[in-house]
Amino acid sequence: GQSTVLVCKEIIAQYKLKALHIVAVIASTEGIAHVRANLPNAKVWVCAVDEEMTSKAYIVPGLGDAGDLAFGEKV
Repeated sequence: GQSTVLVCKEIIAQYKLKALHIVAVIASTEGIAHVRANLPNAKVWVCAVDEEMTSKAYIVPGLGDAGDLAFGEKV
């Protein structure tokens, strides 16, 4: 959510947008809450929401895990 907010604020400032739609394949509950708190006028569209995040703020199980785990367990 933090990266999305930073990028979207830059885009809004640069292009003077009045409306913004954010589309994501996967997101966390915390990330969506962060985006909604910081970009209240944005519409958020997400295909899947993962409820859990690790202490490093990684989504569990996360879309990237499928590829990562194909090459062995994460360290």
